[in-house]
Parts: sequence; C-alpha cells; structure tokens
Amino acid sequence: MSLNASLTDLIQLASNGDETALRAVFDRTYEELRTLARMRLSRSRRGAILDTTALVHESFLRFATAGTLNLADRQHFIRYAATVMRSVIVDFVRQSNAERRGGDAPHITLNTHIGEASCAGEDEILRVHEALDELARYDKRLVQVVEMRYFAGMTEQEIAEALDITDRTVRRDWEKARLLLAEALAGESGVRPSDESRKDAERSRLSPG
Repeated sequence: MSLNASLTDLIQLASNGDETALRAVFDRTYEELRTLARMRLSRSRRGAILDTTALVHESFLRFATAGTLNLADRQHFIRYAATVMRSVIVDFVRQSNAERRGGDAPHITLNTHIGEASCAGEDEILRVHEALDELARYDKRLVQVVEMRYFAGMTEQEIAEALDITDRTVRRDWEKARLLLAEALAGESGVRPSDESRKDAERSRLSPG
C-alpha cells in the first residue's frame, strides 16, 4: 500500500478487509471525526455524555470489528461514521441506564470521566433512536440526515456534501424529519408517523431540490 494513496483508494482497500488501510483511513480522518464528535457532544444537556476522544476511538473499534465494509469514498465513509456514532451513543446511554438500575448491559469501552448526560437527555436520545428505526421504514434519507445532524453534529453543508444533495434539500429534510419525530415522540401508541405526515414527506422528497 502506497503512503501517498488517496483517501478514496484507502477506503476501498479497507472495504476489502485491509486492516493497514483502515488504520490509514482513521489517521487521515481523525481530526475530522474529532470535530464531528466535539460538535455533537457540545450540544449535550447538563454536561457531556462522554468525551470526544472516547467517542472517536470507540467508533474506530466498531469500524475495525465490523468485518468487510461496503464503502466507496469519503462521502460514504462520513455517512457510515455518523451511523456508528449513533450506535456508540445509544449503547452508552443504555449501559448508563442499566447501571443506575443495577442491571446488566453489554460493556462498551468508553471513558466517562467528564460526566454523564441528564436522565432526561438520555431518555430523549433513546426515544429519537427508536423513532428513527421506525422512520427508516418510510424514508431512509431522512434518517441519514438526522443521524448526521443529531448524532454526529454535522452542519447542513457537510450533510449536503456527504449525501450529494443541495443545502436547501438538507434543510427541507431536516425540518420534515423534526416534524415527523416530534409527532412520533408525542404519540402514546408507538413511534409510527401518521399517514398524512408520511405522504407530506414523500411529496417533499419528490419536489425539486
């Protein structure tokens, strides 16, 4: 593997199981991943959920243990990183809740010395996560936008670049996702968006970006 290989070439090598290439991808994108993690954690309520370094390194461990990755380029990598960060944050919250209840939860390698989120903030994270699982049945791109905005702290421009869409489309998707999630989270019988909301989301998706 050439030390001068492009990031896209390294990602493709890593996708084929090259561990050295995966490490090189991590080294090349480390500061970018730290920036994403820092932006996300800076919005945590009443203290950070976990520290920036811990979130980035736990995310890398999940990359490393995921086996063959189906990644094509930097944009695809960033989208996948947002999904991984969502997974790390949700698992941490579940572990934190289980420890408060005295129960068991799968152990994850996170350093939480700088404090935890409030119970209310943790509850919101889990509810958003569950609502996204339901929303994914109807609109996967909206889920990607929320993952990158809510769980990875990315800006509209960064999301637009990662998804290869316009800033305007990102803003529209984000507002639509917020409405759908608010409706789902307010519901008493699950997290399924109403038929009218789903139709509205589809009309929005079909309109010019």
